[in-house]
Amino acid sequence: MANKISKITLKKGFLYMYTAKTMAELYEDNFKQVSKYVHATSRGHEAVQTALGMQLLPQDYAFPYYRDDAMLLSFGLQPYDLMLQLLAKKEDPFSGGRTYYSHPSLKDDDKPKIPHQSSATGMQAIPATGVAMGLQYLEKQGLNVVTSEHAKASFPSGRIEDGLVVCSLGDASVTEGEIAEAFQMAALKQMPILYLVQDNGWDISANASETRAQNAFEYAQGFHGLDAISIDGANFTESYLALEKVIKTIREERRPFLVHAKVPLLNHHTSGVRMEWYRDDLEEARSRDPYPVIRQQLLDNGFSSEEIDQLEQSVKAKVQSDFEKALKAEDPKPEDLFTHDFVPTQITEETGERSPKGAEKVVMVDCALFAVEELMAKYKECLLYGQDVGGRLGGVFREAATLAQKFGDDRVFNTPIQEAFIVGSTVGMSAVGLKPIVEVQFADYIWPGLNQLFTEVSRSCYLSNGKWPVSMILRVPIGAYGSGGPYHSSSVESVITNIRGIKIAYPSNGADLKGLMKAAYYDPNPVVILEHKGLYWSKVPGTQGATSVEPAEDYVLPFGKAWVLQEIWKQEQVETLTIVTYGMGVHWAMNASEELGMKEQIEVIDLRTLFPLDEDTIMKSVKKTGKCLVVTEEPSNNSFALALAGKIQEECFRYLDAPVMTIGSENMPAIPLNSTLEQTMIPSTDKVKSKIMDLLQY
Repeated sequence: MANKISKITLKKGFLYMYTAKTMAELYEDNFKQVSKYVHATSRGHEAVQTALGMQLLPQDYAFPYYRDDAMLLSFGLQPYDLMLQLLAKKEDPFSGGRTYYSHPSLKDDDKPKIPHQSSATGMQAIPATGVAMGLQYLEKQGLNVVTSEHAKASFPSGRIEDGLVVCSLGDASVTEGEIAEAFQMAALKQMPILYLVQDNGWDISANASETRAQNAFEYAQGFHGLDAISIDGANFTESYLALEKVIKTIREERRPFLVHAKVPLLNHHTSGVRMEWYRDDLEEARSRDPYPVIRQQLLDNGFSSEEIDQLEQSVKAKVQSDFEKALKAEDPKPEDLFTHDFVPTQITEETGERSPKGAEKVVMVDCALFAVEELMAKYKECLLYGQDVGGRLGGVFREAATLAQKFGDDRVFNTPIQEAFIVGSTVGMSAVGLKPIVEVQFADYIWPGLNQLFTEVSRSCYLSNGKWPVSMILRVPIGAYGSGGPYHSSSVESVITNIRGIKIAYPSNGADLKGLMKAAYYDPNPVVILEHKGLYWSKVPGTQGATSVEPAEDYVLPFGKAWVLQEIWKQEQVETLTIVTYGMGVHWAMNASEELGMKEQIEVIDLRTLFPLDEDTIMKSVKKTGKCLVVTEEPSNNSFALALAGKIQEECFRYLDAPVMTIGSENMPAIPLNSTLEQTMIPSTDKVKSKIMDLLQY
């Protein structure tokens, strides 16, 4: 490898770096104009960012973070593009004015692909590693030649050739736990990813000596299979040559690297946190400014001072012109708020054969298993991973039994106990055109994954202005059954339904589960399927209704269509009511109405999906019956059920003969292990019967 770079490369690097520097200075000079919205700049970090960005190709994926505007310039973006985001303008190419400066998302044919980038530091490591895992999967499956429509959207050229992933991180974020999950998987699976850690020695006001036991280079030594180097990131030539060697290795050997780049921070942490408030090292930092270094490198390579001055003047004119143009650009209109929360799905009607003649009746868990098997047989882009779903066990509920044997360990595989990685990696897998089906083993353990579900998965489509929807399915066994105890029995739908940007199913029977699983696969948006483990085999007394004749392979059930499972007519002479419920609650409701001999007085609605919610069916029923009970397994205080009851009361107030009531579990912190205490905690048919009578007699 030569120890010099060409004059053309050096000149291009200087132009990008000086552009970033000039933009930072312009922002400072016009602070009052641009500080309406928070921004950060790359000042001090420009050299290593530019050195990296210049070497990436259109088939590569990049995950810049919020200080990486120099990197974005070196991808070929113009100052004007970045300034549109700086000023939150309608034509901001990344987010349409929805998110902060240097929070890119890009899908241009001629540039590296950038999935949605959030503000949460370190969060990008898992989605980035998910892209690397996806590229590796495509290579192993021989899918580099793109065939699926979903994948074509990510690779318009039709091929993936030696693509790699760059994940840019600040040194402070490397202390976060999710970084360890990403490093662990990249090292374990030997994925083609480069982690660039820009170490400026600061968090915000906390410095490295306060917050880190070692730097990122030293930390990487603990991950066997993750090679690391440390470089002077303020020296463009050194950075370029070192990264050239690393990138060549990753392209050829398909394995991970970490580059630790020491850089100074020469501007404010952000426009809202001024450096003079807390910095005690500004003079030392300024002595390591990368700009004088590259200027001297130009002089050493035959450029005259006059030539350099001319380059600088042209950059200043361009930056000023772009800024003036950006200031005049159009702001978003109020109606622009309501776009790109979801990509439209083609599945809008129930189609296919729900109850084929001669088909066997099967338990709910098998309906899901057969749905996944049919999808995997049909689509090589479909894969399944999570804890214990691999060949040895096939899932703790046997919900993945035989799948690894049928489709191979590359398509059905175990992950470490890393809920954040399981959930967040789907962002990257989807970005390369795959359709991951992943599983969190119990709803009680979804909490480590919520960070990724909320921050990355659910917001990607909206904040990327529709460019990067996350097409994934997250399966979550849920609910109390058979003395599972406090860590295997929880209901969590109220938390999940408060995450906007995802769709949520909670079926009560196998046919619905299979139909919804198929709809979820064809939906380009993220879907969470809550599967009550007490219904999986219908072992709980009174849940035989969860078994179904297995629907045909072509059966699809759209989201947002509730089922009036027990329909009644409008009656003036007797009291009637509507029960709105889902999951296990459907069985309590049906059994209660039968045992009371009131099947002709009680209309039962099975929601089937919690979002989208079929409000029309609910309100039509309640207006007919005049009374409503919402049944849930969750503790009812502050719950989805209580919010739904409030919505019904608001919409149907003039038609009601009693308050809308709810019944759920007792409002205790956890479900106890002892079977007597468990049954005391959760609803039952008898408890629902009692609540029905209270409401009818109101």
